[in-house]
Amino acid sequence: MKKTFLLFILLFLTITFSSQNMFGQFNSYSIKFGLQGSGLLPVTEFENNDIQVSFLGRGFLRFELSHAFDIELGAGYGRLSGTDNVKSYWETSLLPLDIRLILSPFNVKSVNPYAYGGVGYLKWDVKDKPSSPSPFKGVTDHGWNLIVPLGVGMEIKVSESVVLDLTGGFTQTFTDNLNFYNNKSIDNKKDYDAYWNAGLGVSFTAESGSSDKDMDGLTKDQEEEIGTNPDKSDSDGDGLKDGAEFLTFNTDPLNPDSDNDGLNDYEEIKKYKTDPNSTDTDGDGLSDSEEVLTYKSDPLKTDSDQDGLSDAEEVRLGTNINKADTDSDGLSDGTEVKLNTNPLKADTDGDGLSDGEEVRKYKTNPLAKDTDAGTVDDKTEVDRGTNPLNPKDDVVLEIKTNAPIVLSGVTFATGKSDLTPESETVLEKAYNTLAAYPDMKVEIRGYTDNVGRTSSNKRLSQKRANSVKEWLVSKGIDAKRIKAVGLGEANPIADNKTKEGRRLNRRIEFVKAN
Repeated sequence: MKKTFLLFILLFLTITFSSQNMFGQFNSYSIKFGLQGSGLLPVTEFENNDIQVSFLGRGFLRFELSHAFDIELGAGYGRLSGTDNVKSYWETSLLPLDIRLILSPFNVKSVNPYAYGGVGYLKWDVKDKPSSPSPFKGVTDHGWNLIVPLGVGMEIKVSESVVLDLTGGFTQTFTDNLNFYNNKSIDNKKDYDAYWNAGLGVSFTAESGSSDKDMDGLTKDQEEEIGTNPDKSDSDGDGLKDGAEFLTFNTDPLNPDSDNDGLNDYEEIKKYKTDPNSTDTDGDGLSDSEEVLTYKSDPLKTDSDQDGLSDAEEVRLGTNINKADTDSDGLSDGTEVKLNTNPLKADTDGDGLSDGEEVRKYKTNPLAKDTDAGTVDDKTEVDRGTNPLNPKDDVVLEIKTNAPIVLSGVTFATGKSDLTPESETVLEKAYNTLAAYPDMKVEIRGYTDNVGRTSSNKRLSQKRANSVKEWLVSKGIDAKRIKAVGLGEANPIADNKTKEGRRLNRRIEFVKAN
């Protein structure tokens, strides 16, 4: 009988130890205390015992070690009785003190099967002795001896704090004197007494389903329902208490990164103020972790630098997600995209003017080097002062050193040095030339026909040359670059005897100086 029960206990322990990832619902408590009443059957040398059921009362304190293991301290008092081989009655008082390891690995809600094993001491005292004499004369009627209790049980949940306890077990003692009969001298072996027990008890837990042992804001019942650890305030270790995650933020208390975006829930809520349940809080096409960890942009703004492009668009284009004007040309990246200019190149058309200058200052086309298509690029026109939007002022005089060019069309009132309005069209070319070549120096030569006195003609030609110089200076040409010379009727280029010849001789020449 003893061997059969011990094999049963061994089988139970083998099964329970092989049951992994299973934790008793009854094991989440701080302390449990209770009372048990058990019926006892003796196991002694008296094989022909009449069945005698005796009783043992026991109190215990149980402490949780882990989700599967508890430790129990117990003390009891009772009597063990039976009859000897001639049906003589015997009875012994028992006072057991023991410590037990409780194993309850099964994940059940209303019942909790368990196994136990322990060790302790038993104080015993024979009150009624059997009539059969002990073959071993050294038998005693009282003492303290080691005991080993083994057994199984089942807790049945009555309420949140009350549990009904059914137990059955076997207690092996290390004395053969419980019945005041010792057969050691017969077979020269130790055959210690023992007893079976089966009982019913009730236990009380120090906490109920409405308790909050870990102070996380969730009751024990709530934690059991959602699967969090009732003994740990932050089950997933993300820095937020389970109660805050479940009740306030609606995040997963079992997943440190509820939206799986690379930032844990605590960082999203406390540090970055992002939505822990959305991978892309601002909806810009980049995950919160990409914005925070990779691009250092604002995960709460779709356009971190407010340049008119979303952060995702900037990543695609290669522009600076945190700088509104990546190429520092005076135009925001968003504006450049609208204008089809290159936001990564300050001067898209390569004309020497930045895109911002062309658009905002000169109103030229940042995609064309020569906006007015007048043969001179925008930068040159700007530098020389001509209008890059007017192709007419692009024309310049083609001159060579010391090769005079007659400014045909430059005329004056008869006998005077006042320029006629028609003269400005030709003078513009002279101006364009000087503006296009800022290092050029020229000589303005004035001539007359041979009508009148020579001295008067020379004075008039000087005045007329001065008038041309003054006009050019008024347009911005440095006076030091221009020399005005009046040569009168010298160096005629046509016959002064004819009207047409005299008209040709009345001229202004434009000569490049050395």
